[in-house]
Amino acid sequence: MNMKVGIRAHDFGQLPLEELARKVGERGFRSVQLALAKALSDIDSTTGKLSPGLANHIAEAFDKQGVRIAILGCYINPVHPDPEQRRQEIRRFKEHLRYARDFGTSIVATETGRRDTFRGESPDGYAEKAWSIFRDTVSELAEEAEKWGVIFGIEPATTLNVSTTDDMLRIMEEVPSTNIGVVLDPCNLLDADNVARQDEVIERAFAALGDRIAAFHAKDILTQPKFGTYTGLGQGVLNYPLFLKRVRELKPHVDILLEGLTLDNMDASVEYFTKVWNEAQ
Repeated sequence: MNMKVGIRAHDFGQLPLEELARKVGERGFRSVQLALAKALSDIDSTTGKLSPGLANHIAEAFDKQGVRIAILGCYINPVHPDPEQRRQEIRRFKEHLRYARDFGTSIVATETGRRDTFRGESPDGYAEKAWSIFRDTVSELAEEAEKWGVIFGIEPATTLNVSTTDDMLRIMEEVPSTNIGVVLDPCNLLDADNVARQDEVIERAFAALGDRIAAFHAKDILTQPKFGTYTGLGQGVLNYPLFLKRVRELKPHVDILLEGLTLDNMDASVEYFTKVWNEAQ
């Protein structure tokens, strides 16, 4: 089984559409996670500007280079402390959900906002306050995703509201919409306290979330001098043989988007990824 590996488009920087699509294709990537505002310098994607025609125009530029848009990244803050700003970000995410299929994808993804957002005003109950607001936002966005038949992708990450596999299970139980999917990045589940038992963390994520995983992110991290610094794939601590073995077993042909790379380490990272993938029989 050949893996057509992808990448976050904005890891190439913010560029004009045609140039970005060409650079992605020239590097051999066959899919992207496209965060419009982060990646495209010549297209106004502010709320209200999207349309089926604009989405088709963007998708066609990538398609000409043999690249498919696997995920629309729309990284809002679902627990923004300013209710008016939060409402604006929810409107933006709903617009992405509405036009996702015109981009050729069925996944719109975000992270989950910091759990300590309200520490200053609610020092004793800040985590549950953030969770309550997060749950309300997820419920509203999941309902919108259902209307358009697309996947609302949630990416767990330490320090955020959904920081663990158990947190992901909790939100899917509290908002029981099958349109919620998981964008899983195993590095995002690791911190200084659990990295030594990362195999257990990875196995737990696959066992508990496997049927709801819609796509993967793949990066690598260092533990020194500070935990979590991005590095080229194979240069950090992530157990890639275990990670990719489980992907092959459980999610054939899933989209895997590399991230956290630089132009200098992209080629070596793809070479490493491909080698481990082919060995993960």
